[in-house]
Amino acid sequence: MRSVTLCLLTYLASSSLLHAQGQRPVEYDISFPNAAHHEARVSVVFPAISRPGPLRIEFARASPGRYALHEFSKNVYAVAAEDAQGRPLPLRHPDPYSWEVVGPRPPHCRFRYTVFADRADGTYAAIDAERAHLNLPAVLAYSREYADFAQQVRVALLDTGWDVSTQLQKIGSNYPLHVTYQAPNLQYLMDSPMLVGRLRRRVWTQSGQTIEIGLLHRGSPIEGDSLAARTQRITRAAEAVWGTLPKFDYGSYTFLADYLPTAVGDGMEHRNSTMVPQPKPLKGGDTDHLGTISHEFFHSWNVERLRPADLEPFDFQRANMSSLLWLAEGFTQYYGDLIMRRAGLLSDDAYFREAAQLINQSRLPGAGRFSPIEMSQQAPFVDAARSIDPTNRLNTYVSYYTIGGATALALDLQLRARNHSLDEVMRRLWATNGQFQTPDFAPQKPYSLPDVQRAIADVTADSAFAGQFVRRHISGHQPHDWAALLAPMGLTLAPADPAKLWLGAPGLEFGPTGATLTGGTRQDGPLHAAGLDRNDRIESFNGRKIRSEKDWTKALKNRKPSDVVTLQVSQRGLPTRPVSVTLAADPAVKLAPLATATDAQKALRRLWLVGR
Repeated sequence: MRSVTLCLLTYLASSSLLHAQGQRPVEYDISFPNAAHHEARVSVVFPAISRPGPLRIEFARASPGRYALHEFSKNVYAVAAEDAQGRPLPLRHPDPYSWEVVGPRPPHCRFRYTVFADRADGTYAAIDAERAHLNLPAVLAYSREYADFAQQVRVALLDTGWDVSTQLQKIGSNYPLHVTYQAPNLQYLMDSPMLVGRLRRRVWTQSGQTIEIGLLHRGSPIEGDSLAARTQRITRAAEAVWGTLPKFDYGSYTFLADYLPTAVGDGMEHRNSTMVPQPKPLKGGDTDHLGTISHEFFHSWNVERLRPADLEPFDFQRANMSSLLWLAEGFTQYYGDLIMRRAGLLSDDAYFREAAQLINQSRLPGAGRFSPIEMSQQAPFVDAARSIDPTNRLNTYVSYYTIGGATALALDLQLRARNHSLDEVMRRLWATNGQFQTPDFAPQKPYSLPDVQRAIADVTADSAFAGQFVRRHISGHQPHDWAALLAPMGLTLAPADPAKLWLGAPGLEFGPTGATLTGGTRQDGPLHAAGLDRNDRIESFNGRKIRSEKDWTKALKNRKPSDVVTLQVSQRGLPTRPVSVTLAADPAVKLAPLATATDAQKALRRLWLVGR
């Protein structure tokens, strides 16, 4: 991440000069004296700096890889500041996420506080007697004035046998008491999570660089070995897509694998590492953990180095909106599954099920309303964001992960019919935009939509095709002709479950007075057409009282699509009235190989699924 805020740029020249003249680094100290109650005690020393105005100390409101606000200062308390002699410095609290030292700027300031942390996912932090899972924007206070200073972090080790896994550069150790790390600047620091505990490490070399898993789990060493062996297959298959590994900043890449039962299933990419928490224990043939690993490792190219221009600079004090998440996240979603297939970790049929999910998502009502670009712009409202008022996202939104994944699938199929592939487009984008990095570890040439269109045109030598695809399916929301796209692969679409009835309601809550619609109704579904919506209550079905899921199942038994039934409904407390509903078939589809597929079609399909 290049900068903390847009206005940070005004500080860089002067702070770089001070740092070049031997200025001391910013020094953090993280300890866990009350780990059982999920607390960390943090101090940060800001060295002397000649600057007018008060020293302002802030907490992040956003975190790299997330786009919504998270207000990390809500879990901060016991705040104090002191000078070099330990004398208290007065503080004021001008807004919910910052403090200022009152009076003349002190030559030395130590800022102390306690942070509560009990959510082990990719955005927040968690501390207990077994580990410290630290996403640093959720833990560390900072001052923008020191954004270009080196940042040192000393982490206390709670117990003998504890260690730290992180992408940060280790510069000192007083094992088993603490370990010290350094980041070149604040931006790098905030993008560098840490996993602290009794780590079980697995390390291998790939193309001259080191890849490591720092693993926390309660299983056997054999399970860790199996995870590492299958992860190696993923990392090599991913490298084959791009033709090269990224040049990792310190020659290594780290998976931070928190597989303890209190972890929250997630994945969060960082420049040379990824946090992949998962509460489910490791099992020999289980692939649940591997899909996240595949997705996040692909991000070490796509997002971390091949980076959307509208996410540069990342702003830790506001929501970050991008128009390019359909590629940054959506294309990664597509490749995460495809790499699993190419690594031999998914069968053809298993991969077809994943691809069918993308196709089904592209057929949702929201996909006909907004383009992938517009879906991307919704991220600050949906990416782990919180609100209490109802929305109509059931009919207006499709995740940029899945709509972007469907776009990638459609583009790849079209390219392969032209004897090219999406792999070539990604490698072209890497050559023009991704491989160029600045000395301060940031993308030198972040990309925009014209860069993507140009890469498609360069690969196909057909600028008209590239422009038409972008206008129709990226800037626009024209549906894909999936049957035509799949035919060259010897594949067809078929109903996923022809006998399954569908009413277009995401959920029913059963009770003594009927079945209440817990969400909205899909605008292409029978209940929506009948005028039913959230909180409406179905009391009977063709005269049969509905009080349980069993009642509902019995009512639908022996019914078929196009049957017309009568529901007695109560809408928001109004008197019960009869409503006619025409039942429909489940619109979900699946991919199926054609029995009549030619050898040429099978060969093209094989090249797609296995890679070159």
